[in-house]
Amino acid sequence: MARYTFNLPDIGEGITEAEIVALYVKPGDVIEEDGRLADMMTDKATVEMESPVAGTVLEVGGEVGEVIAIGSALVVIETTAEIEEEREGAETPTSSAAPEPSRAVEPTGAAEMAGESAPANPVSGSAQEPPERRIGDPEPQQKSSGGTDSGKAPTAKVLASPAVRKRADDLGIDLAQVRRVADGRVRHADLDAFLSYNPAYASTSRAAPDETIKVVGLRRRIAENMAASKRHIPHFTYVDECDVTALEELRASLNAEHADRPKLTVLPLLISAICRALPRYPMLNARYDDEANTVTRHSAVHMGLATMTDAGLMVPVIQDAQGQNLWQLAREIVRLAEAAREGRAKSEELSGSTITITSLGPLGGIASTPVINRPEVAILAPNRIVERPAFVPDGLGGERLAKRKLMNLSISCDHRVVDGYDAAAFVQELKRLIEAPALILAG
Repeated sequence: MARYTFNLPDIGEGITEAEIVALYVKPGDVIEEDGRLADMMTDKATVEMESPVAGTVLEVGGEVGEVIAIGSALVVIETTAEIEEEREGAETPTSSAAPEPSRAVEPTGAAEMAGESAPANPVSGSAQEPPERRIGDPEPQQKSSGGTDSGKAPTAKVLASPAVRKRADDLGIDLAQVRRVADGRVRHADLDAFLSYNPAYASTSRAAPDETIKVVGLRRRIAENMAASKRHIPHFTYVDECDVTALEELRASLNAEHADRPKLTVLPLLISAICRALPRYPMLNARYDDEANTVTRHSAVHMGLATMTDAGLMVPVIQDAQGQNLWQLAREIVRLAEAAREGRAKSEELSGSTITITSLGPLGGIASTPVINRPEVAILAPNRIVERPAFVPDGLGGERLAKRKLMNLSISCDHRVVDGYDAAAFVQELKRLIEAPALILAG
């Protein structure tokens, strides 16, 4: 036997430390070569760590949420030529006598998980037991082959997490009665399905225990950035209504005319309008340096795209958005959003924005108060498009009532840099471009 220390390798140029955002092993676990050890995060990029050797884990160099230095020990592994793979809970007693140890195998179905002596699965639809005894029967009628006093058959050890076991115990549910899918492990969703078909349990069940989740990784960085933004930046928000009927008609016409190009959403048109308006209001396309107490106004528009991912909110950046046409913008929006959601976004694609746009699409509500993406000084949020009646010119000097598509446009600004008048004037300029969208395409 030998001890192998897996030190955290250099995972990026200039990186000196990384945060443990997920651990897949603990002391005592048996791991195969190339088995997953941990996920490490640095600069919003997550890297999977895999074991170069097979063996038994002796030590782990930290817990989830801890930051460790490059070169520090992440996992210590005891390597052997042949490692016995034993998994807790894999033994299946078949009688009242003490069972002999057996090697665990990967379960392939409910029968292998429960063993031949286990009672029939009460939700699986087995032909050995009628439905009347599969639904809501709190007292199974089978007798123990070992003559126990409980009146219940000895059940096999079923694979489940401690949280699932505790919940099942609180509800009085025998895990062997719960139908499992996929790898045979009982999960919370399986308990939910069992309860939905067993009213007797559901009527007396208690709520699942509260869950405490450690804030780590990207979620912690989001929390820190949002807290710093609200703590350091005096926000104010301005909202105005825009008539986007003509904009939507233009968008539909362009999509029909150029079916071979990327499909246009409202977002590329809005970004083009923002790029056209910003030269007149340079104080909004800026970054504030708190330490140097300086403001840098940018001529190029590096547009941040607030993007929701499974890990949390990320902001990939369209570099030099002012130099791209509608279809180039549409292509970049899709590419960057997919890269962020799939964890493929590069570090340079996640930094350097000078102004940000955030959109919830059809969930956009009627108004927003978005938090500024520090150190920027402004963030825009288009809200949901709704149809409702509005008065419009009738061409004869009067007005008529017509159905129009309307959208509110919200903007939050840093009041240290942007005055309320300037924010309102900027949004009014955007409104002018949006309501006469031919101006967006004008050279």
